[in-house]
Amino acid sequence: MDYPAPVARLIEELRKLPGIGPKSAQRIAFHLLRGAREDSTRLAAVVGGLFEGIRLCADCNAITDAETCVTCRDPGRSARTICVVEEPHDLLSVEKTRDYRGRYHVLHGALSPLQGVGPDELKVQGLLERVRRGADEVILATSPTVEGEATAVYLARILKPLGVKVTRIAMGVPVGSDLEWADEVTLAKALEGRREY
Repeated sequence: MDYPAPVARLIEELRKLPGIGPKSAQRIAFHLLRGAREDSTRLAAVVGGLFEGIRLCADCNAITDAETCVTCRDPGRSARTICVVEEPHDLLSVEKTRDYRGRYHVLHGALSPLQGVGPDELKVQGLLERVRRGADEVILATSPTVEGEATAVYLARILKPLGVKVTRIAMGVPVGSDLEWADEVTLAKALEGRREY
């Protein structure tokens, strides 16, 4: 069955969102059709105005609505420790631990030569400037993917000559998981990052 053109266009646009397949896109579209017109209008207005007033933090590249983000403005945060993440939502993952009291640097991606993403496409220069202004440690919290590892290796190579301590987050078996479900790479990283008990 072919949907009316407006519904088909909505489904097609929804399918472009991460994690939304054809069936989910259809469900969302029909949910919007069943709902109150005001709800759909409000959603459209919010999506349409998403980029108004949004910018990147002048220091760390996080998404904010001010010159600098809340984290960079927080006097209780140490500017001497910088945690490097790939994307703005990764910063929120680290924040959920409630253990980190330093600042962040968001790269907005990871090295991926096959996708045409090299060092110039990432927010690396600002990180180098911040380290030169005085940082004691840079924590590389990129994803444990091929691209994330390549990015961490690249950053370590260009940061170490600046005299800063460069560390990598530990990787391994998640809490609550069984060893039988862990792959070889995860177990190897867990063994590599072991600590005395």
